[in-house]
Amino acid sequence: MDFLNLILEPLQEVFLKFKIFLPNLLAMLVIMVLGIVLAQIVRIILIKSLTAINFDSWSDRMGFTTLMRKGDLWAKPSATLGDIIFWLLIIVTLMIGLSALNIPTIDSLVEQFFGYVPRVFSAAMILIIGYVLAGFISQGVLIAAVNSGYHYSKLLAKAIRTLLMVLILAMSMEQLQIAPSIVHAAFSIIFGGIVVALSISFGVGGIDAARRIIERENPEKDAAETKDDIEHV
Repeated sequence: MDFLNLILEPLQEVFLKFKIFLPNLLAMLVIMVLGIVLAQIVRIILIKSLTAINFDSWSDRMGFTTLMRKGDLWAKPSATLGDIIFWLLIIVTLMIGLSALNIPTIDSLVEQFFGYVPRVFSAAMILIIGYVLAGFISQGVLIAAVNSGYHYSKLLAKAIRTLLMVLILAMSMEQLQIAPSIVHAAFSIIFGGIVVALSISFGVGGIDAARRIIERENPEKDAAETKDDIEHV
């Protein structure tokens, strides 16, 4: 009899714990099903809305489509954004569903996740806005350099864009708190190296251009001085 109790008591405890845990498990499953359905509905509505406002054409002009193609993403920007939002909602739904289990360890994990979400959002905004601004600034530098007759206009514009993207990427990683000390050190080395390399290359390569500018300005200066001498006479 004692031997039978030794076997039955653990089974009874497991059954009681499972009986208490079962409603939480069912609640998690219901949350997951509803969340997946809602995420799919949001995805469809978002894609249709983006298509209606010509989001794909705007992405082409801003260079996002080219960036996606370089990353081997061949879907339309609107569909890609819809998929991103869909999976974000799925992850959020999963976290909410896990919190319904009322397990302390999982609750702590969910709390950390939702505390980290604002950092991810701000980092994404920095990347998107920074990419657009880098494109505008690079285009402005290119136009100004071409109008000034600079022979390395495209190289200068690409260099400015690269420097800005390195800065933006470092800001995003710092916002995500991904090894801040390593990010700061790497940023300092990369950014400083690029600046030094550009200074040397443009300094050496710009000697001829500077000579032409000086030679072009000297005749004008000599002519002006000659005119002043004639007037004084």
